[in-house]
Amino acid sequence: MERAGNSTGSLGPPKADRDDVKILRSRVVVPMVGEPVENGAVAIIGNQIADVGPFEEVRAGHGGDVLDLGEQILLPGLINAHCHLDYTHLRGQIPPQKSFTDWIRAINASKAELTAGDYVASINEGFAEALRFGTTTIVNLTAFPELIAEIKEPIRTWWFGELIDVRHPDQAREIVDRAVESLRSAPRWGLAPHAPFTASADLYARCEEVARREDVLLTTHLAESREEMQMSFDLGGPLAEFLDSLGADLFEYNGVTPVQHMLQTCRFDTRWIVVHLNSVLDSDLELLAKSRSKRHVVHCPRSHSYFGHEPFQFKVMRKLGFNICLGTDSLASNSSLSLSSEMRELLSKEPWISPREVLEMATVNAAHAIGQADSLGTISPGYRADLIAIPSTQTGSDVFDAIVGFEGKVPWMMVDGEILSLR
Repeated sequence: MERAGNSTGSLGPPKADRDDVKILRSRVVVPMVGEPVENGAVAIIGNQIADVGPFEEVRAGHGGDVLDLGEQILLPGLINAHCHLDYTHLRGQIPPQKSFTDWIRAINASKAELTAGDYVASINEGFAEALRFGTTTIVNLTAFPELIAEIKEPIRTWWFGELIDVRHPDQAREIVDRAVESLRSAPRWGLAPHAPFTASADLYARCEEVARREDVLLTTHLAESREEMQMSFDLGGPLAEFLDSLGADLFEYNGVTPVQHMLQTCRFDTRWIVVHLNSVLDSDLELLAKSRSKRHVVHCPRSHSYFGHEPFQFKVMRKLGFNICLGTDSLASNSSLSLSSEMRELLSKEPWISPREVLEMATVNAAHAIGQADSLGTISPGYRADLIAIPSTQTGSDVFDAIVGFEGKVPWMMVDGEILSLR
């Protein structure tokens, strides 16, 4: 099992008797390293990939039983780098609002009607939907880590406790420590102070302290809306008024951007996965590029469109070396948990990006962000056998177009070497 933190280290190709080998043959195999392999195959031993290449070569080198997937494209399972399964049941319940702050009010009102049982059902429903769309690994933020023990995760999951102390900043340490007690029931976990305007500097500091001690990852929402920038520089706006109504004063009127605030408040090292970065200055991105962080950034294209945020600075971030990943966000601001739909939405906004690069954001890049670059995201010897197959009528240079363009439910999936029965 992976460590919950930053890296697993290379596992190396497994060895076994020929009878222990399973060989998957497919019309095209897309390893995400090198080029697609026509009439390709993947040899699997246990839960690890032993070999990948042309079918005849893999079969000659390993033997074992062959499962022929036929006219399909075999590729790594998709990795959703940011999601809130808590809110699957809120799909379609909150229409786009006049402001981001109005949406916060709306979701808070909807959440007030939900019970613990509702959240468990919502999380389970979200897992089932993510599976249908080919997600084999998910980064899930939950406001209720105490419910994790009641969930049987069907796919590889990183549970992040989403933490807010806007009403009780004097209890930051207790809030973090209480969440950690529940999170430890999960095999992979991390901490998610929500955002600078809802989480105090003390809460961020305690999260970083625990993350270093426990060797786990951190994530946060940062610069999601223009109202955060407005609050800081214009000394007002809807978000500032909302926080004033709560009696909160965590990040207001201080004359620095949310990014600058984070860099001043936290160590902001390689453990961090930053979500959104929608409302930023060029100087913010340059400061992040110089920081100790590996600059893992998650973009959620359809949620971004739902809110009508200002354009995502994709070209600038890529030029500065940011590792850009894809997430679905929650169904309180999206219509499905389909990463393929996120890819298509991004391509509609940034048609100059290649389909291969977009797919990398949901495989290779996301694996780097969660510290699993040596075990997930590609089909390579020694990597985990997390694979999906989709129908194919295109080959060669068109294979990435076919993958990104696929809109149906994924018909075949393997997670950790086990073939799943999909409904």
